[in-house]
This record gives sequence, structure tokens and C-alpha cells, in this order.
Amino acid sequence: MDELFSLPPYCLEEGQKDERVLPIYRELTEHHYGACGAYRRIVDCNGWHPDGSLEDVPLLPVRLFKEYDLCSVPKDDIIKTIASSGTSSQQPSKIFLDKQTAINQQKALTSIVTDFIGKARMPMLILDCPDVVKDRTKFSTRGAGILGFSVFGTKRAYALNNDMTIDYETVDEFMARFQGQRILLFGFTYIIWKHFLLELERSGRQYDFSQAVMIHGGGWKKLASEAVSKEEFRSRFKKACGLADIHENYGMAEQTGSIFMECNEGHLHASVFSKVIIRDPLTFRPCPVGQRGIIQVMSVLPHSYPGHSLLTEDEGTIEGEDDCPCGRKGEYFKIFGRLSKAELRGCSDTYAAGLER
Repeated sequence: MDELFSLPPYCLEEGQKDERVLPIYRELTEHHYGACGAYRRIVDCNGWHPDGSLEDVPLLPVRLFKEYDLCSVPKDDIIKTIASSGTSSQQPSKIFLDKQTAINQQKALTSIVTDFIGKARMPMLILDCPDVVKDRTKFSTRGAGILGFSVFGTKRAYALNNDMTIDYETVDEFMARFQGQRILLFGFTYIIWKHFLLELERSGRQYDFSQAVMIHGGGWKKLASEAVSKEEFRSRFKKACGLADIHENYGMAEQTGSIFMECNEGHLHASVFSKVIIRDPLTFRPCPVGQRGIIQVMSVLPHSYPGHSLLTEDEGTIEGEDDCPCGRKGEYFKIFGRLSKAELRGCSDTYAAGLER
């Protein structure tokens, strides 16, 4: 782990990365097998090949974290519990973090994000409301995401009031104060679209975000239902406020820290801290490059809970390895969205579902 943290996050070709991280995944599996009874019973039922490849590391359906309290450290070691996104009718996942897991998550997040936006901290406009961040020991994925990404910003301000209307006074003051400077925008996709961009367009107000960089994630299933594509999302922001430097991030509460960031070529990249495997929905065998299937995500970070190998409810495809024009090594992939019968669970999607009730 110390060696991984010393490396640039996209410096290893896929084969080199797999060779280095395989011992870590084996150790994590052994640790969780010995420390978490529920995980041990699942592994015993499905089999385990301790000397197998990365593709043989036991995986858990991500939904199990909604149904069980899966923890691999003593309760006294837990410093934080993250509740995943969920509608009012859903049971949220509970993710238990000890100090070392929380530290590793923040170190990995910092390594990944600074590779895209640089190490210099920027004035940060959070495209959400301040009420999201409340209890620091137990909060939602949305609040945890805001707090996690806040380390990349200074002079932070919230663009929305707690009733989700735009706080024009705050935004006006922020933009006047940092006019001409590079700024960081952060938020969740559907909230940004519905409560910020659409409201800006209706109001006729214009802000110059040509020097800004935006990081956003989640909510594409809801936007797709409203016939909003990624291309339209980008083009409308460019037209409304000159914003062109936009990066999606794909991640989940169950693997906080080891997110997948979108490069300027439109590809989501796996860092040295993570791996993506696409599984055939019928055989669960790994799919070759270009074949659609269920996304499995792996992370070297989870020590306090067995979340190092998870089967998501998303469909995607590996687009290539080591040859993205952006220069980053490793696999890069594309997401097609939530599986057709899977529940809404992303921060933006579940927020949107709550609005409809």
C-alpha cells in the first residue's frame, strides 16, 4: 500500500498493476474472511481460490450492504459510518470506517483528483445546499462526497439555499471576488442540472465559468429518462456560462476514495488503487474488451469492511487498456447506466426520486 501511494495514479500498465496489487487483494480477502462472519459464510458457500487471479477474488453484490452490517474490525475502532444513497422506501447501505481506512480513502482520492486538476487548491463553489453536511460521524454519500472533495478547494461557498433555490447573493459575491481566477465547481449531476443550470437559463443571468473546472457524478439514469444526454449536459453548460472543463466521476459509498475519473477523451479510468472487470450477466465470466456486461469494481482500500470486490448494478464495457489518447495507463471503460430492473441508488437519482413522491 505504501508503494502504491508513492506512485502516480495512472503510471502502471494493466499487467504491471495486476501483478503488484494481487497480493494486496489476497491479504484483504484473508483478513475479511477471518474477521467478518457473514463474509466468511458467503465465501464458504461460493468457494475461494487463495492462489487464483484477480478475477477469482470473491465478490459481493453491492446490495448486501443494505441488508447486513458487514464489518471486519472491532466496533470500538469505527470512527465513521457512511449511509449510501437511497429513496425513502429503500434501506441505505451502511459502511463502517476505521481510522486507517478513512486515511487511505482520502489519500487515494487526493492522488486521483490532483492528477486531473492539479495540486493547487482553488476557490470552490459547491453546487448544493449547506444542509447536506451535518453530522460528521454519520452522513449520506452526498454529504461525504462534498466533504471529501472540499479538500481541493479554498474559500468554499454553497450555490444553493436549503430550499434548493439558487443563492444568487452568495454566487454573485463569489464570482466577483474570484473573477478571472481558476475555480472549482463540485456537485451531483441531477442536482446541478435541475437546480442550478436550468434555473440559470430561466433567470437569464450569466456567469463566466470559462476558467472553472467542474467535477460531478451520479444521476444519469434520471437525466436519461428526461432525454438529457452527456453531450447536451456539456453543451448547455458551455452555452450558458462558458464552462468546458468538465469531469464526471464514478464511485460509490461502498468504495469511497477509489473513484473513477473521466478524462478529456470521455473515458473513465481505473487508477492503481482500483480495477474494473465486466461480467457476462449469464455466465459471470469476465467479458473481453468491447463486450457489455455487469460492472465489478475492486479497490485496495477497504480494510474495516469487506468491500474490496463488489458486483454493482450498472452495465458497462471495457473500452481499452493502456492506450487512451490522454496518456493514462490502465483500463478505461464506459457506463451505459443502471441495469433495467435495478433500483435507483445514486446520490442524484435517489434525490430526484424523492422529489417525485
